[in-house]
Amino acid sequence: MKAISYKTRVSRVLFAGAIGVTALSGAIIAGENEFGPVGQIKVDAKKAELGKRLFFDRRLSGDAALSCASCHQPDKAFTDGLALSKAYPGSKGFRNTPTLMNTATRKNWFHDGRLGTNLNDVTREMITEDYIMNMDMRLMQERLKQDPVYVKMFKDAGYGEPSNGSVRKAIPEYLKTLTSRNSPFDKGEMSESAKRGFALFKGKAQCASCHTGANFTNDKAYNMGVPENPEIWSDPMRHMTYAAFGVFMGIENILNLRRDVGAHVLTHKADGSDIGKFTTPSLRELKYTGPYMHNGTFKSLFEVVSFYNQGGGQDKNKDATIKPLNLTFGEQQDLVAFLEALSGDVLNTKEHAWKDEIPTNYTAIKNWRAAKN
Repeated sequence: MKAISYKTRVSRVLFAGAIGVTALSGAIIAGENEFGPVGQIKVDAKKAELGKRLFFDRRLSGDAALSCASCHQPDKAFTDGLALSKAYPGSKGFRNTPTLMNTATRKNWFHDGRLGTNLNDVTREMITEDYIMNMDMRLMQERLKQDPVYVKMFKDAGYGEPSNGSVRKAIPEYLKTLTSRNSPFDKGEMSESAKRGFALFKGKAQCASCHTGANFTNDKAYNMGVPENPEIWSDPMRHMTYAAFGVFMGIENILNLRRDVGAHVLTHKADGSDIGKFTTPSLRELKYTGPYMHNGTFKSLFEVVSFYNQGGGQDKNKDATIKPLNLTFGEQQDLVAFLEALSGDVLNTKEHAWKDEIPTNYTAIKNWRAAKN
């Protein structure tokens, strides 16, 4: 290990004291309910490798048009760079694609928080939902059994023969490897502007009231008055998808609503006071995950900061704590600098992304009628 000079140690301690955490060997270590690096999760290497190949395999969608990685791209911190997501051919998405970074440490999933911490459930919904990957998992299982590479990988991972249940275990094992690392914040290497921004983040800007912990989120839902993305209703394909989703989730009068109800799908309050609430997003890897908000309505981080600086948007259900912040232009720039300092390594190397070709032409099974299935 490289020796650290006394001067460097002192400067790190002073910096740590200024931001309220402890610095050790250049890393910021968070105490409970504070800020700090996302801990690396222990994984089963063979299961994670299998999950990685599955994640990048288009055969997991109904017509083999989409893989998980089609919308969750490594070079964009496992988002797609679009305001509103793509979807299964014949439909379009109605929300912004969320990052998969650190998803294994989240308390709930999706912008409306409708699923909890079980990534097995999340994986199943993404694969089987008709407007996402539209796959019958029984068909998926048979496709995997035809691929000799999968037959070996499933066996080596301890799963036996390929099965849909094992797919729902292997992909989450891979997702556990997608953790943030080496951001300037975590390494104690922030610029002076970012340090000023962190002070604002915890103080005048009041960001830390909701964005806390290693992921910089409390995983709770709030209404900030985020403006609607009109494309959801002007584009028939997107409106059709949202309407079908709303009917399935039991949203009353969905065809006459011109807004995304958010967490209302969970709580269904009769007075509608929960309409427009969305889960607090993680602030990790923001340099790579724009556009921002649940509907991609803001293109830049400065737009996001400006939105909060003016006290959010207009909505009768807006959280009462959202008030104008009165940040100067320079303070807003410092806050953006801090938010950018929460972005680290891009996980697009072979360790985290499947780089090899996944062939779909393989030798047919001889005498397949007599072959054991």
